[in-house]
Amino acid sequence: MNKINKEDIKQEVFDLYDDYAHNRLNRRDFVQKLSMYAVGGLTVPALMSFLMPDYQNNIQVKPDDPRLTSGYINYSSPKGGGTIKGLLSKPIDAKKKLGGIIVVHENRGLNPYIEDVGRRAALAGFVSLAPDALTPLGGYPGNDEAGRALQSKRDKGEMEEDFIAAYNYLKTHPGCNGKVGVVGFCFGGGIANTMAVRVPDLAAAVPFYGSQPAATEVPRINAPLMLHYASLDTRITEGWPAYEAALKANGKKYHAFIYQNVNHGFHNDTTPRYDKPAAELAWKRTIDFFTEQLT
Repeated sequence: MNKINKEDIKQEVFDLYDDYAHNRLNRRDFVQKLSMYAVGGLTVPALMSFLMPDYQNNIQVKPDDPRLTSGYINYSSPKGGGTIKGLLSKPIDAKKKLGGIIVVHENRGLNPYIEDVGRRAALAGFVSLAPDALTPLGGYPGNDEAGRALQSKRDKGEMEEDFIAAYNYLKTHPGCNGKVGVVGFCFGGGIANTMAVRVPDLAAAVPFYGSQPAATEVPRINAPLMLHYASLDTRITEGWPAYEAALKANGKKYHAFIYQNVNHGFHNDTTPRYDKPAAELAWKRTIDFFTEQLT
């Protein structure tokens, strides 16, 4: 089979995948609609394979990286899901207490990409905690499709409590200096915005293409924000002007960036929606922001 080039794929295909990945299309309808673009030697299975995440070949920081101490812990979330599993990572040679970062997954649980992001944050000089909101249902099941199905069964309010409990756990962790921020992607970006509203002493929040809170909730935000959006992600980015207006009206501190000609999920380097220049720039900005706010 010939290699598929990202440049040869119509934007409508990425939009279809976005609908499928966010449960607006079931698998049957996704495949049916995708067949319209199976032309010129492309087959539906080839397109499906191209669009799905490749975790095996796209992990930047291996789980056994000798520069880190990284392993699973369990913390209490009494108002949410009981006991929640999370990946806790920090530099192995840390000689002082570090700023903390909660890493919030997409709508499919703690998959290898989000674990990798947690380790990247630790390598940048922080102690990170990446929770798995699917823990009460057995945890991330090993593939994203099943993960999305599981996450759709959880109560969103309870999941919010799980991540707020992660904040409380990390804030008092002996390796943390008490300054804790949050970074989240997709569903996790929405959770990052929610935590900015609900956690008064949150030190920083960085939503990647996350849904925005209501304007009436913005006055409760104390944390400085850094927001990353994709210009082709009209579903989420169209909510930014109203959010920005509310932030300005309430005198909130924020930095916002809209990356041109990239899709929702552009930071996720395991799928073809990944855009290397935008992802690397957004991550550098994120780490610089956390360094300023958490150290």
